[in-house]
Amino acid sequence: MTAPDKQLDFPAVVTDAGDAIGFRRCGLALVLPKSFRYTAGHYWLAQVAEPDTWRIGFTAFAVRMLGDFVEFRLEPQPGDKIQLGQTIGNYEGLKAVTELFSVVEGVFLRGNPALAADGDLTRSDPHGAGWLYEARGEPDAASLDVHGYLARLNATLDRLRGRS
Repeated sequence: MTAPDKQLDFPAVVTDAGDAIGFRRCGLALVLPKSFRYTAGHYWLAQVAEPDTWRIGFTAFAVRMLGDFVEFRLEPQPGDKIQLGQTIGNYEGLKAVTELFSVVEGVFLRGNPALAADGDLTRSDPHGAGWLYEARGEPDAASLDVHGYLARLNATLDRLRGRS
């Protein structure tokens, strides 16, 4: 039994799953593709076939924090210029509403048309079919590889548990 003022330490369990890294901690379990870039705001970026073209979505952690999908809206039209950090829409979950930010400096290409029919894809397949938008340009220079993102995620979980 632990003292009332002493918190239990729940270390992360990280496993190499070939093309991805598995992560478990504090009831959170997710798989992160190694080839993706990640941001401190819990977005992922995956380079698609065309040069300098990126598909962007929320990480499984972000979607879990937002709760079940309610509504998703993007403001830019295909071809519009977007700036890094620019508010480009919003995403509403049962637990929270968040603004969507551009994590690419360049041109907005399109939103994910599949989300209009099934917004729950952001939850059921966050790193695949549940992507949010595509853009062409330069990704956030501060984006992280999977190991950098795991360090950020651990720090976030520590903060949420009051261990900052």
